[in-house]
Amino acid sequence: MQLHKHDVVEAATSLLDEYGIADLSMRRLARELAVSPGALYWHFANKQQLLGAVADRILLSVSNPTNPTPESGDWRTGIVGTCGNLRESLLSHTDGAELVSASFAAGQSEAMSNVLAQLSAAAAEAGVDSCHAELVARTVIYYTLGFTADEQSRMQWDASGADVANTVWTENPTARFTFGLSLLVDGIAAHSHADA
Repeated sequence: MQLHKHDVVEAATSLLDEYGIADLSMRRLARELAVSPGALYWHFANKQQLLGAVADRILLSVSNPTNPTPESGDWRTGIVGTCGNLRESLLSHTDGAELVSASFAAGQSEAMSNVLAQLSAAAAEAGVDSCHAELVARTVIYYTLGFTADEQSRMQWDASGADVANTVWTENPTARFTFGLSLLVDGIAAHSHADA
């Protein structure tokens, strides 16, 4: 049976969900696919490239350019919607935020480049000058990745039965995420008005 790149990514995503990023190794993946580890390097030069492909798989619904974009002038909805979809995609996979964050930092995720472009366009639509639009986009991405990584860590602690009592964490995480994101969006609006 011929091994296809798509099959490698799907198997790696399944292993991620079952064991987490710490135990997603090329050797384990090769065993799962019943091939030698060298066969994986035919498709991916290194583990970082593989993780970038898994990140792209996780973010398929967020970065898909066929997704409808908000109407002109609706930049707030664009930012909130994109970040909400990003968070949902990350939460749908074990250690999703950690894996995507690492791939984004390494420049290995094409999907995150697309998300960055979407958010940069929304920032420009808000009136942020072109030299700061990407920084605005990165800021909301960093907030989303960080919040979700923390959220996933808390979920893992809870699943293990650890006592991590904290009144803030007993509240609705989606409401907390939305509140923090609204602070950033309000800041973007204030910054763009100050520039004007």
